[in-house]
Amino acid sequence: MKRFWITAGVEPADGGWRVTLDGKPIRTQGGNAQVLPNRALAEAMAEEWGRPGEKVAPDGFAWRDLADFAIDRVRPDREGTIATLLRYAETDTLCYRADPEDALYRRQLDLWEPLLANLEARHGVKLKPVSGVVHRPQPEAAMARLREVLAPLDDFTLAALHTLAPLAASLTVALAALEPGADPAALYAAANCEQDWQAALWGWEQEAERNRAAKLAAFEAAARFAGLVRG
Repeated sequence: MKRFWITAGVEPADGGWRVTLDGKPIRTQGGNAQVLPNRALAEAMAEEWGRPGEKVAPDGFAWRDLADFAIDRVRPDREGTIATLLRYAETDTLCYRADPEDALYRRQLDLWEPLLANLEARHGVKLKPVSGVVHRPQPEAAMARLREVLAPLDDFTLAALHTLAPLAASLTVALAALEPGADPAALYAAANCEQDWQAALWGWEQEAERNRAAKLAAFEAAARFAGLVRG
């Protein structure tokens, strides 16, 4: 899109902060006031708007899109958002393993068991791994506990999870990305280990490699957004 503003700034507003373009506050794509939870996030988003150039790629506003989703979609339907996220625990990729005799199985154990152990230690949630790709329901107690973990999260963090979980096909990985000191690239690689394993054996197709890079960039952006939200 053609750049229609000169400067991007921030200012306090309604108990939070907002981004301004040439002194005028931004509204969400849904028409709501875009009030952000803290100054750090507002300043990061102002930098997003402040990139140089007469034309700006519409897909270059990952943090704006996440903030708008939090305000326009999560806030009016938190229960729906949480229900969607819980589906990524029911079908969590970390719980669907190769057959034990498959060489990939050992790689999955090395990468995935620490993440599942961390989920249990940090949140009191024990998910059940299985071999194969046939869906097996997770224990009701685990799903109920995950709902308790998600319920108190703010709208902006839930919006970040709504991006992280689908990209990883894993709520376990998405929650791990919220933790202080998390390594988003390593977490995405863990979730993507089967594709990476196959690529290591047979080589990357150019389109698959581009898709992986784009998904990793989106995962890292959402993780950084969540970090800014949570301070």
